[in-house]
Amino acid sequence: MRVILTGASGFVGGAVLQALSRKANVEVILPLRSSLRALPAGVISYPIGDLTDDQTEQLITHRPDVVVHCASRVHIMSDTSDNPLAEFRRTNVEGTLALARAASNAGVRRFVFVSSIKVNGEQTRQGAPYRADDPPCPVDPYGISKLEAEQGLLALGAKTGMEIVIIRPVLVYGPGVKANFLSMMRWLHRGVPLPFGAIHNRRSLVALDNLVDLILTCIDHPSAANQVFLVSDDEDLSTTDLLARMAQALGKSSRLLPIPAWMLSVGARALGKGALSQRLCGSLQVDISKTRQRLDWQPPVKVDAALRATARFYQENDKK
Repeated sequence: MRVILTGASGFVGGAVLQALSRKANVEVILPLRSSLRALPAGVISYPIGDLTDDQTEQLITHRPDVVVHCASRVHIMSDTSDNPLAEFRRTNVEGTLALARAASNAGVRRFVFVSSIKVNGEQTRQGAPYRADDPPCPVDPYGISKLEAEQGLLALGAKTGMEIVIIRPVLVYGPGVKANFLSMMRWLHRGVPLPFGAIHNRRSLVALDNLVDLILTCIDHPSAANQVFLVSDDEDLSTTDLLARMAQALGKSSRLLPIPAWMLSVGARALGKGALSQRLCGSLQVDISKTRQRLDWQPPVKVDAALRATARFYQENDKK
């Protein structure tokens, strides 16, 4: 089987590359804007500019069976663009659909698209998780662009017969994670007192290894064709619980002050940090029953094991 993989220089795509390279009878082909320092043995790469240009037609010469599309313009907490939606659309919609059209022309059988839970929305009521077939309700430009890409892919698949598989991850963590999750580990490692000891929300997360396992499952599972799947660790945590368990994984004592969530929200909004407050204090849960039942899939890695692996990588590589 020949697999085209995009986004191999990123957090998720890089992990998918390593997993695919270990599979027998799989040839991995990477379209790259810039060379990666070390490619696994047997991986083929070729240079490419923007996915919107004619270079996507090079796919035809490689005769791939499947495309796994991990590349995207990622969500940015403080986007300084004059028109964020236009920027997200250029990469996440136009680029994705240009790649998909080239894939269809190349006779690709299946196109696996790593989307985002932001297509569903930003938050849920506790006990009322998002489901894969719920009406989408994106709020920000990133979520809107991912939904538009999904819609374009499904329309293309219906027209051409190319199978489309859409995966919407929640927050992904694991060895090498950056952004807010990395900041959280640094706070805990330094023993900084944190005002998050009384947060009773529920949030779904997904370990990198669990997401990669599902992506690989969707490459060739017959029941994945033309479906949308949500993915998580299938164990929802409060912010307080996550911090306590992450501290334990780091071998540190958690110093969590029991400040009520409503006080944190009021203070955060006063400082213009309402979005961050929502992520820390609000709930976002997903129901992965469709993923489990249709694909006979279970997350192979438990939360505490994934947290320990994340902590170990941080302690060995990123500790500051």
